[in-house]
Amino acid sequence: MNALEVLPPFWVVIPAAGIGTRMAADRPKQYLRVAGLCILEHSLNCFLDHPDLKGVVVVLAADDPYWPTLACAADPRITRATGGGERAESVLKGLAGLPALGAQEQDWVLVHDAARPNLARADLDGLLGCLADDPVGGLLAVPVRDTLKRAGADGRVQQTVDRRDVWQAYTPQMFRLGPLRAALADALASGAGITDEASALEWAGQAPRLVEGRSDNLKITHPEDLQWLILQWQDRVP
Repeated sequence: MNALEVLPPFWVVIPAAGIGTRMAADRPKQYLRVAGLCILEHSLNCFLDHPDLKGVVVVLAADDPYWPTLACAADPRITRATGGGERAESVLKGLAGLPALGAQEQDWVLVHDAARPNLARADLDGLLGCLADDPVGGLLAVPVRDTLKRAGADGRVQQTVDRRDVWQAYTPQMFRLGPLRAALADALASGAGITDEASALEWAGQAPRLVEGRSDNLKITHPEDLQWLILQWQDRVP
């Protein structure tokens, strides 16, 4: 990013109502601790340190007992909302809380995974700068590096997929409040399979822009992901 480039102000929604059963831990994965803080705190910090942040909505389970114990729960820039059964429902509930905080229909909103704590500031600024004037919005993503195989019902290779045009979707995903809220609401009402915010915009006929980011912006999903993060951060001071 050019040092003189002016980045747009933005809001953040972090869906954190899941329980992360694949981690087989004693608590939701976003509350597992690494380098002195829980994963959710690390995921929040990249945004809380940014001068263009307008506010954050963290979407939590109704009976979440862990959030109130975190120091950041008292941060006046963070508002709590109650999530839904699926990610898209939780994001929609988070978006619904933004107008009361002063958000306008054309304001930028970044949706970020609660369990993606290794977002680099350079990637965040790159996303903001690249999409500042984009008519649709977009997302951080990484071109697929490995050979991809499509499997048949018998578990055998059916086809080798051409990876040249295939990207792995990451977060943050950045869209205008009004269009994102409408796309999510309409897609959910229709029963469409929405796996991320970009897929809702795609369902609405839009083409989100891919912004290449770092491949180590990893989502903590399995125990080995957590072990990788611990090794990467073993010298980090909270």
